[in-house]
Amino acid sequence: MLKEYKVAVVGATGVVGHEILEILAERNFPISELVPLASERSAGSTIEFKGEDIKVQLLTENSFDNIDLALFSAGGSVSAKFAPIAASKGVTVVDNTSHFRMDPKVPLVVPEVNPKDLKKHNGIIANPNCSTAQMVLPLKVIKDMCGIKRIVVSTYQSVSGAGKEAMDELMNQSTQLLNGKKIEPKKFPKQIAFNVLPHIDIFLDSGYTKEEMKMVEETKKILGDDKIKVTATTVRVPVFISHSESVNVETIKPFDLEEIKKAFAEFPGIKVMDDPKNLVYPTPIDSAGQDATLVGRIRRDISCENGIEMFVVADNLRKGAALNAVQIAERLVLDGLL
Repeated sequence: MLKEYKVAVVGATGVVGHEILEILAERNFPISELVPLASERSAGSTIEFKGEDIKVQLLTENSFDNIDLALFSAGGSVSAKFAPIAASKGVTVVDNTSHFRMDPKVPLVVPEVNPKDLKKHNGIIANPNCSTAQMVLPLKVIKDMCGIKRIVVSTYQSVSGAGKEAMDELMNQSTQLLNGKKIEPKKFPKQIAFNVLPHIDIFLDSGYTKEEMKMVEETKKILGDDKIKVTATTVRVPVFISHSESVNVETIKPFDLEEIKKAFAEFPGIKVMDDPKNLVYPTPIDSAGQDATLVGRIRRDISCENGIEMFVVADNLRKGAALNAVQIAERLVLDGLL
């Protein structure tokens, strides 16, 4: 009989928490008991899981007794306080915030790319930034085939990456503008409806944003190569779900483009959409609700001898967050690490 696990979801009532619950049910993760946890604001409400209404419990230091697995998605400060408490009680934590990602003692994992790093965990495993998670799938293929010298990425990130309030703001601003009313930005520093903002997270002294540096540092850690040069520009666009990325890669060795495309198609988690003559290329609408990371517009960079250009799109709430977390849990079960 398949072993089942007592699973806690921290931040169960949030956008990503809701997605985690849906994916756990969809993929039939072996759960003996589900324990949804949240702050005082949401505790006492109910969530639906596999046709059953389950009461959301208040997150406290005593919430992790007899828990096997805890999936965290409630903000960095919550993870900073409660993830170590859970781990100290023998719980395996998969954390979806940025708090532990660059901790050298904490593995940062995309299961298709670096599953062996899971064996090094000490109770806490970090889930990557949503933009990084989708990009490293095709990068892993390229790195293994011909090495990577440099990566230049520009993102087109949906508002759902900033949470439910951001999605509401895009909806409300769009409605107000179409009805000739003035808008007042709240969640974003400037109008997001019918606009793009080259600004995600705070600006650093270097001129880069914190989001951009997450992509730089996390990419190197997941691929296990500090020598790779990475630069990023992250942009918020008026799209509800799915992040898109224009990714330029300079390889170390020459490559055969058709072999790269074939390897993409064979790699788990990637779906190639690359037939420009017939207008086949990935868009956010194509990927919303899908598990696969879509890759298209695959071509040689005409300005660089060993350069590849591609367009990478994925549902940021799934592969960029909830799905990757559940896939980590599945891999832990498969490898006997849970």
